Amino acid sequence: MSKQNLLFTFVLLFVLSLTVESSAKSKICTNSAQRKNVEMYITTADRSRLFEKVSIKLNAKSDTNSEATIILNPKEVFQQIDGFGAAITGSTCYNLLKMTTENREKLLKETFDSKTGMGYSYIRISIGCSDFSLDEYTCCDKPGIENFEIHELDKRDLFPILREILAINPNIKILASPWTCPRWMKVNNLIDLKPFNSWTSGQLNPIYYQDYATYFVRFIQEMKRNGFNINSVTIQNEPLNRGNSASLYMTWQEQAAFVKTALGPKFTEAGLTTKIIVFDHNFNYDNIIDQISYPIKMYADPEVAKYIDGAAYHAYGGDKSELLNVHDAFPSKNLYFTEMSIGSWNYTFDGDLMWSMREIGIGSLNNFCKSVIVWNFMLDDKGAPNRPGGCTTCYGAIDINSADYATLDRKSHFYLIGHLSKVISPDAVRIGTNNYQITGLHYTVVKNTDDTYGMVLLNDSERSIQITIDDTIHSFACNIPSKSVVSCRWEK
Repeated sequence: MSKQNLLFTFVLLFVLSLTVESSAKSKICTNSAQRKNVEMYITTADRSRLFEKVSIKLNAKSDTNSEATIILNPKEVFQQIDGFGAAITGSTCYNLLKMTTENREKLLKETFDSKTGMGYSYIRISIGCSDFSLDEYTCCDKPGIENFEIHELDKRDLFPILREILAINPNIKILASPWTCPRWMKVNNLIDLKPFNSWTSGQLNPIYYQDYATYFVRFIQEMKRNGFNINSVTIQNEPLNRGNSASLYMTWQEQAAFVKTALGPKFTEAGLTTKIIVFDHNFNYDNIIDQISYPIKMYADPEVAKYIDGAAYHAYGGDKSELLNVHDAFPSKNLYFTEMSIGSWNYTFDGDLMWSMREIGIGSLNNFCKSVIVWNFMLDDKGAPNRPGGCTTCYGAIDINSADYATLDRKSHFYLIGHLSKVISPDAVRIGTNNYQITGLHYTVVKNTDDTYGMVLLNDSERSIQITIDDTIHSFACNIPSKSVVSCRWEK
């Protein structure tokens, strides 16, 4: 080969090697520049956007055009999340069963499917009747605990709906709460101890502590036998409310004695892992002086506290700051938000969406709650069925038109829970941030078990807010419209 040909061959090989190297580098750069998506869901107070899904790209650097940057701190870990949902009351089941099978399946998938729907993950049911049942009843209306039996209305209405929900989301958690003990267990007060044959008010006769503990055990066992795992129970719905259509007055002193001498030991004896949750009432303890700090007083006795997982709260009175008071006093005990209703007394979609997300959704999570559950999932357009003496002006998270049992009015609570459950999965852990504050902006953020981050933001101001969210690896610019809720989920 001539020197000229040899030189030409060498140059050609050199150029080809550069081309291959350049091509390889080009591919590497292209791959590294590929951006992951942030899934966002937007609901505005004026309802122009209702759980609208949008997708934006993650960036390698922060957007300096934003007015603020919220930086995540994954190393700062708070509580683990159990889930979000609504109460599946007797009234809810009645209305759902009035729908066509096709329409009901579509709605339940929209609500409970974790992939294609909102992914509701925690529901509340009553042990016996509530004020939203078709009748007053318990699981043992005939005297004698040997007569315990799940009521026929629950077998007819509740069981089919629970089975349909579980078919969509087998991991759904169930919280169960009684509105009253059987009437034959009641007395007028703990001094006179006279029989009190009334659905409303009265107190639990201490001589029936063991029977009533067995009542809880039997309920959990029977539900399990029918395919329903009860994750947790509260001892009494609204124990300081004497006036509900079905109710039982139960002080912290009574709950402590009941847990210590009967309920805790019975659960242990039966090998139950169901969590025992106390209180289940308002932040302000209905302003009954000796009941203030209800769960804290129970936790003070270690022989009571050892059986108790935590305390549950409603928001009909007082402020969410009480959650932090209880957490700070006993940080090892869990907190749950278990009920809030909307109704004709104060409801507008825009006003409640802002208040509920600030005070109940983001507010309770940022004050260490593990769950957020609202009241009736579904009522009809008349707030029915309901019980005399109960709430007759309540709305459901969804109201259905009783003229056709097909037309749905999705209220603010439906979207409140959806915005939480869509981006915050069960067992997620709330994490810290740099706590950057902007007037009108509220937010909470978690790390999910699938290596994604979930974040819920509320802008209750009259202007849009442009921020950057930085997880220390990626960032993205996020425009939060005025008076809106925005939920985000992305891979870390």
